[in-house]
Amino acid sequence: MVDIASRVYNHKWKIDPIVRSLIDTDFYKLLMCQSVFRNKRDTNVTFSLINRSKDIRLAELVDEGELREQLDHIRSLSLSRGESTFLRGNTFYGKRQMFRPDFMEWFENVSMPAYHLEKRDGQYELTFEGKWPEVMLWEIPALAVLMELRSRAVLKDMGRFELQVLYARAMTRLWEKVEKLQGVDDLRLADFGTRRRHSFMWQDWCVQAMQEGLGQKFVGTSNCLIAMRREVEAIGTNAHELPMVYSALADSDDALRQAPYDVLADWHEEHEGNLRIILPDTYGTDGFLAGAPDWLAGWTGIRIDSGDPAEGAERAIGWWKSRGEDPTKKLVIFSDGLDVDKIVELQSQFRGRVRVSFGWGTLLTNDFRGLVPDNGLSPFSLVCKAVSANGRPTVKLSDNPRKAMGPAAEIARYKRVFGVGEQEDIDVVV
Repeated sequence: MVDIASRVYNHKWKIDPIVRSLIDTDFYKLLMCQSVFRNKRDTNVTFSLINRSKDIRLAELVDEGELREQLDHIRSLSLSRGESTFLRGNTFYGKRQMFRPDFMEWFENVSMPAYHLEKRDGQYELTFEGKWPEVMLWEIPALAVLMELRSRAVLKDMGRFELQVLYARAMTRLWEKVEKLQGVDDLRLADFGTRRRHSFMWQDWCVQAMQEGLGQKFVGTSNCLIAMRREVEAIGTNAHELPMVYSALADSDDALRQAPYDVLADWHEEHEGNLRIILPDTYGTDGFLAGAPDWLAGWTGIRIDSGDPAEGAERAIGWWKSRGEDPTKKLVIFSDGLDVDKIVELQSQFRGRVRVSFGWGTLLTNDFRGLVPDNGLSPFSLVCKAVSANGRPTVKLSDNPRKAMGPAAEIARYKRVFGVGEQEDIDVVV
C-alpha cells in the first residue's frame, strides 16, 4: 500500500506525472472513440475547458509552467505493449475483442493533438482542435491534470505530519462511507471518479478500499489503467458528447430532432447487453423518451445524470411500462452528484422495482471538504466539453438548466426543436 502522504511530501510532484498512460482515462471514452473512429472520424471538433465554479480562480492557483509541463507529457504518451494487450485481449462486458483491430492499430499510433492555453480573468482558457477521434482523448486527462494541480497548489506548503493527518482523516471519512454501504442489500456500485479526482494515487487507494470493504458490491471502475492494475471490471458506456456533436452536424430542424436517435442507432450496431444504456437527458429526458423509437425500449437500461434522480427513475419506469417492457428487468444507473446517503436512499426506494446501479464520482475520489483551512480542497465543477463541430456550435440542455451549454440563440432553438419547457434549477454539486 502506497504511503500517499510521504509520497506527496518527498517527491515535490516531480517523480509522478499526473497522467501516466493513455488508458488513464474513462472506459466509456475509449468505447465512444471507437464508435467515432468508425462513423465520424473526419469531423473537426473543438473541445474547451469550462470552470463552472468561478470562485476557484485556477490561473491564480496553478502555475502555467507546471500545467504546460503536464500537458506536454501527455502528448508524449503512447500505448505500452501491456496496455495494448489488455485492450485487445481482455473480456469487457462479457465480450472478447471489444476493440476492433483497425481501431487498435490507430490507437497504438495516435498522437495527441496540440493544445492552446491562455489566461483570462483568473481562469485558464484551454482548447483542443482537430479530428474528433484524436481531440476527444484530451477531455479526461485535461480535467485530471487541472484538478490535481489545484490539489498540489493547496498542499505544497504542508509539512510531513500535517499531510499524514490530512490523509488519515480523508481515509477515515471514506472508510466510514464504506461501512455505511456494507449493510445495503443488493448494492451494485462502481467508481466513476476519474475526471475530478484529488489525484491518481488517491483514486487508486479509493478503489482498493472499495474492493476490500464492499467485496462483490463493488463492481468496477471507469478508469481503464486502474482496472487493469487492480484486476477489476472496466465500467462505462457512452456520454453526452456523442449527441452533442451529431446534433451540431444536423442540417435542419428535422435532422436535429433525429440526431440523438442516430447516435444510438450507430451504437446499437456495435454493442449489446449492458452496453446498451440510454443517456436521455442531453436535450431533456421527457422529449427524448416521448419521441424514442420502440427498439430503444428494448435496450438494457438508462443512466440518470441530471435533474432529480428519483423523478428520473420514476419517469423511466413509466416509459418502460408504456412501451410494454418489464421495469424489474431493466437497469437504472444513477451517476449525478452522489454521496453515500443519497445512494442508500435511492437503493431503498427502487430496489425490486428496477435493477439499480450507481456510478459514484467526485465525492468518492475527491471528498476533502473541510479538511484544510478555508475549505481549500473542496471539489469544484470543472468540465471539458465539445464546443463546436465542423465550425458549428454544440449545445447541451440537460434536465437541469444550470448545466445548459452553448450560445443563447442556439439554446433557444434546441429548446424549441426538442420541446423543452420550464425546468427546475438544481444546485450543481460537482
